[in-house]
Amino acid sequence: MPNQRLRDALLRNTLGFDEVAKATGVDPKTVERWITQDRTPYPRHRHAIAAMVRETETYLWPDAVAPEKKKEINESEVVQVYAHRHAVPQEIWGHLIEQSKISISILVYAGMFMVDNPALIKTLRQKAESGVKIRLLLGDPASREVARRSEEEGIGKTTLGAKIRNALAVYKPLAEVSGVEIRVHGTTLYNSIYRFDDEMLVNTHVHGFMAAHAPVLHLRRLSGGDLFETYAESFQGVWDGAKPPKW
Repeated sequence: MPNQRLRDALLRNTLGFDEVAKATGVDPKTVERWITQDRTPYPRHRHAIAAMVRETETYLWPDAVAPEKKKEINESEVVQVYAHRHAVPQEIWGHLIEQSKISISILVYAGMFMVDNPALIKTLRQKAESGVKIRLLLGDPASREVARRSEEEGIGKTTLGAKIRNALAVYKPLAEVSGVEIRVHGTTLYNSIYRFDDEMLVNTHVHGFMAAHAPVLHLRRLSGGDLFETYAESFQGVWDGAKPPKW
């Protein structure tokens, strides 16, 4: 079976066999076998390719890393654990947004604490204009999932939907900015995800608690790790099933 993940990653980055061969010091035919025959490269070659296509080794070669090594890497991906989202220092949020060079991806229901920052829209616009890809994914205010979450938080059936509409109104000026995409989703949200290039804040959701009072994981992506990649794939799954908002 061919390694479709590796093939797609090279295509996305417009990399051919010759370029990969030159970067890894092997023959182009070897690179072709890595794809068409799903041969597993040596670790040094995996590191080089993963860096070139900005994917993890675990994603490109799920069975290549030994379990004990993978456990060590996964533990190292955790930078910090915060007992509550409100305990994350404000400067962390600002630093992560500011240092982003490639992409910013946000998955929430409302995320009102972010739009409370009056400089957020201006900052995101500047980031997009500098080439950063921005994806904003909010809850569908008319969905059953949002209404249920609102009731579970004890704030009434319609309150969370109203918050989402307020957040969308704040984000609306970004809708026409090149490089910014805004969608809404109707999924059961198990975690809010805030990704800034290869760093991520994951706000876990706890039944009966508002998101601000639930824990947050600060993750940093490492080649060969599973933890960061798990949440990245979760975001992509929700994004793929989402739709443009009704302004």
